[in-house]
Amino acid sequence: MKILFISPTWKKEMKAKRLGRNKVFKVPPHNLLIVSALTPKDIEVEIIDENIERIDFEKGVDLVGITAMTASAPRAYEIADTFRKKGVPVVMGGIHVTALPEEAAQHADAVVKGEAEGSWERLLQDFRKGGKEALVQFYKNDERPDPAIIPLPRRELIKNKGYLLSRFLQLSRGCPFNCYFCSVSKFFGKKFRFRPVKKVIEEIKGMVGKPLKTRFLGFLDDNIAGDIAYARELFKALIPYNLLWIGQASINIAHHEDILQLAQASGCKGLFIGFESISEASLGEADKSQNKIKFYEKAIKKIHQFGIVIEGAFIFGFDNDDKSIFRKTVKFIEKVKLDVVQFSILTPLPGTRLEEKLEKEGRIIDRNWSNYDLSHAVFQPKTMTPQELQQGLDWAYKKVYSLSSIFRRTIGSLKGKRWKYLGPLLTLNLGYRSIFKGKEGKPL
Repeated sequence: MKILFISPTWKKEMKAKRLGRNKVFKVPPHNLLIVSALTPKDIEVEIIDENIERIDFEKGVDLVGITAMTASAPRAYEIADTFRKKGVPVVMGGIHVTALPEEAAQHADAVVKGEAEGSWERLLQDFRKGGKEALVQFYKNDERPDPAIIPLPRRELIKNKGYLLSRFLQLSRGCPFNCYFCSVSKFFGKKFRFRPVKKVIEEIKGMVGKPLKTRFLGFLDDNIAGDIAYARELFKALIPYNLLWIGQASINIAHHEDILQLAQASGCKGLFIGFESISEASLGEADKSQNKIKFYEKAIKKIHQFGIVIEGAFIFGFDNDDKSIFRKTVKFIEKVKLDVVQFSILTPLPGTRLEEKLEKEGRIIDRNWSNYDLSHAVFQPKTMTPQELQQGLDWAYKKVYSLSSIFRRTIGSLKGKRWKYLGPLLTLNLGYRSIFKGKEGKPL
């Protein structure tokens, strides 16, 4: 028996419109590595990441499993329909499928809602007993899985596929903040659930060796310092392994100098931080009360003092955003010398409170899921047109990744402990610049 797992890309006709990404910005489909590990060893498993490789629809397989986020859902449905026409059973899962299971069920023989642990094993038992006819329409856990029982991902399945960084770990699931534009709490719950640090270290021991490349790691958690006690225990345990790691954290990590010291000692080289907005009103609108704008500049300086690079993320399109938000945000970024920047357009993803609000107000203007890639305006903003919101995003990207802005921001690394990363920082900034060069955008 053979199962083919697929991580789909965007729909083909959207490739010219969406903001491109090369392999430098690609990461392995970690969820499929976990599901593969849940699959009995006597079943042959293959993973295809359509972002970097093509699907062979003629391949002889007994079952196809497809994961889908919202922007990739149309392509996921195309793939599913193609295999089913050839008589191959298809099952689907992922965040989009969990939010809209009835929609997904039109394209699949079975749908896994929520986390896979437990549900996937039951699905396979049914399939082995009676094939496609034995599958039920929906599989869902009665309780959320204990992270302590999550198996080690089968990383050998994506070996030599061209990822710049392929060693990623997930330490926790869930988030207590429930920001109104985010689907994490809906999918994983509103409480942190942690893997025991002992198990994390066991996994790292099996990955790390003397070669430098084996010591590069990434943590997928939305907030690696969401629980200070856990972060303290984890970072202390990581120190002996001489790692170089990146992760995600809240800006509030800067309130805890001892945690920053431990993060540095454990090998933290970069953090992705969701600033979301430089507008207090917009943060209040998003229920992101944990972010305090008056603390931003001080926090950035503090994190930089420990030699940690910051990639800052900002969202445009809140009801309180007028057309001045683009210039103000770029000015702030250059003032505080953020190392790398990511912008996105507020997007009403299925299942979020934002979608519910905009749906009630009749402001959603686009239901083409391919456009829900955080780079397209799919709703009617309050203070500008959708076109102005799109133009503002494009302008901000062009401005912040202009050669002059890259120079002003990265030269700041020479004043601190980040100077040794000047080369990688320039490479990363120029990589982003190559993506957005030529995009239209008007200063507003």
